[in-house]
Amino acid sequence: MRLHFSAKFRQVLGHAKDQASIGRAIVQNYNEKSFFDIEVAVVRATSHDDCPVGDKTMHEILFHVSNTPGAVPFLAEQISRRLAKTRDYLVAGKTLLLIHRLLRSSSRCIEQQLHIAHTSGHLQIGCCWFMMSQDHPSFAFLQNYVAYLEERVGWIINQAGKLEPVMSGGTKCSRYKEKSMDLVFHILPMCQEFIAKVLKCSPVDVWRMDNLVQAATGSILKESFQVYMTYSDGIAALSNMLFDLSRPARDLACGMLRKASQQIEDLRVMYEKCRGFTGMKSLDYPSVQAITMDHIVALEQCSSYNTRAGSVLKRTGGERGFSVSTNLRDSVTCNEKFASTSLFLLPVETKINMVWVVFDNEESDKPT
Repeated sequence: MRLHFSAKFRQVLGHAKDQASIGRAIVQNYNEKSFFDIEVAVVRATSHDDCPVGDKTMHEILFHVSNTPGAVPFLAEQISRRLAKTRDYLVAGKTLLLIHRLLRSSSRCIEQQLHIAHTSGHLQIGCCWFMMSQDHPSFAFLQNYVAYLEERVGWIINQAGKLEPVMSGGTKCSRYKEKSMDLVFHILPMCQEFIAKVLKCSPVDVWRMDNLVQAATGSILKESFQVYMTYSDGIAALSNMLFDLSRPARDLACGMLRKASQQIEDLRVMYEKCRGFTGMKSLDYPSVQAITMDHIVALEQCSSYNTRAGSVLKRTGGERGFSVSTNLRDSVTCNEKFASTSLFLLPVETKINMVWVVFDNEESDKPT
């Protein structure tokens, strides 16, 4: 009875605070009706009740922002102020959900402007009181959710509806059709950082999956599906070009593959756990293909052998101009081992370099 009365009192007090915020918005934006409408919509979307962020309120915010010049920085500042001042778990969580829904909105222009607002400091996601608090059992999830959104702002939905990172200078990167070394070494670390933030948001148990946590986790999972596809494409491209890399780049690539092996296994476990939750069974989970450490060890052994063989060939070739390796068994064993443990069942490509060699006898047979 006492707990019920306390919850009712907090709800009434929160409603009074929301009405006070709306009244303050009327006074401060008396001459700017559009800005007033945006601020009121933000308060309603992040109210103290347990209702989720409604589609009607989201459409209202998107409508006012799309039709008001300079509205996105103002919206970002209102959200940041709401997040910084509140001491209520529901308000903080719904504000984070509002940011996430705005990033996932159909307006690419608003999404890009939010990225700019975050870069310029108008949108401050990490200014939350609960970042150092452990009073509520779901505060740990909100802390990880903040870290995820901080990473998510650096990604953008392209024209094809796919999630991709924004590169330095504002240029966006494509998928791995080019299989460019620069793209692989730039995108794969971003994918690994993104997946690391996703894994931090893995739900602990079903008893802590309230409506807020369930809504946030569902959006995180849907975006992780897209990033995983980019991630797996990048790993396949990296494994194909591994033997063409220099030794330092090859060591870096093997380290990235080792990290990917653990991350993908953790991601598979997270997906299996989330399949057991009622509200997440119907999601379109991808087929996660495991990368075992045997794959990585086989690649490292083959790359190490190729490096030694290339070093020997360079030394002997520099002295005599031509050399033939007779240790063919090691090469065959390495190729068989790599073929039997190739990443994602990719075909192994064998490259043959043909070198024209001029022998001394041929020069002596030429007419003088």
